[in-house]
Amino acid sequence: MNPILLTIILVPVVEIYLLIKIGSQIGAMSTIILIFTTAIIGVYYAKYEGLNTLRSGFTQLSRNETPAYEVISGAAIAFAALMLIIPGFVTDTFGFLLIFPLSRKMIFNKLVKKFKPKANKKNNFIEGDFEDIEDDNDRKI
Repeated sequence: MNPILLTIILVPVVEIYLLIKIGSQIGAMSTIILIFTTAIIGVYYAKYEGLNTLRSGFTQLSRNETPAYEVISGAAIAFAALMLIIPGFVTDTFGFLLIFPLSRKMIFNKLVKKFKPKANKKNNFIEGDFEDIEDDNDRKI
């Protein structure tokens, strides 16, 4: 089965299950207040981290460096804010993991290691030097 389709089906099922279980333990009103509180705090912190990332990106640009990490980080913060707005505890946990810089950097490092090309692959090129020699006798018409 397609992993994306499986995720689309399983995430709401897990969220509903956790909402019912936690709601039965702490009460429905407390659960609703907790969901709204995590959304508000998360979006506020996402705004704060997003502005820090933007500031860092402009600093990189002023030094004539490519702000690659800042661009990826900004996209991750926007995704984290979306995850925090969606009601649920699993999405909130994942959103908070993406917002905090330390955990975001650890997640990025894991992804880079996963998608980095292997060192033992054979390269399809030959290194060498060449010299261009122009001679009128070598030209054929």
